[in-house]
Amino acid sequence: MHELWITKLLKPVLSGPADFVLGAANKPDKKLEWMNSMSMEILVILLLMAVAVIMRPKFSVDKPGKFQLVLEAVYGFLRDQAHEVVGHGYKKNVAFFSMLFIFILTSNLIGIVPTFESPTMFYWVPAGIALCSFFYYNTQGIQEMGLLGHLKHFAGPMWWLAWFMFPLELISHCIRPVSLTIRLFANMLAGEQVTLGFLALVPIIVPVAVMGLHVFVSFLQAFIFTVLNMVYVGGVVAHEDH
Repeated sequence: MHELWITKLLKPVLSGPADFVLGAANKPDKKLEWMNSMSMEILVILLLMAVAVIMRPKFSVDKPGKFQLVLEAVYGFLRDQAHEVVGHGYKKNVAFFSMLFIFILTSNLIGIVPTFESPTMFYWVPAGIALCSFFYYNTQGIQEMGLLGHLKHFAGPMWWLAWFMFPLELISHCIRPVSLTIRLFANMLAGEQVTLGFLALVPIIVPVAVMGLHVFVSFLQAFIFTVLNMVYVGGVVAHEDH
């Protein structure tokens, strides 16, 4: 594991929090990986913020540019998916789904740029995103149905099976962040290792095809992660009459 140049730049800021967290976890050997992933996450966030600040004044209703058309197409696609999957009350969640998709996609793709790494290839980054998703959809369920109504989803449709369904559903919901984490982390790490392996063995032509596959997987994993969150939100905000 090598230290990225962006990590060297942010090291004075990141070293203190990283030392504290890794010291508490008794894993000081993970310091460099931790700092590389954190520095890349910060870079992704700053990049997205810079794009928003620079491009917003250029947006136009009458004469939209190519970048605006791409964003509108992505937003429209995610909105339609949310409408189909979530159904009732989907509109207020589209912004979260869009943010989730764009952040994960950017994090996946930035590893293709030389001297950068995908932060999603480190398991704690997908784990953090998965926990945010877990708290988000449970919060939406409580806001929509109330605490008792949200817990009623865990009991199942038949009251006489509630004693069996409640703990089963509780375990199922707790496993969701784990499955989201493993799926995203494993695919991005595998893609990174395969690309590096082909670059070492056959540095000409072949890695281009592998990188193309890596781009496809990056889009696919961002989409799957987002759609699963739509499914989770749709499950907790569903009313019996919808």
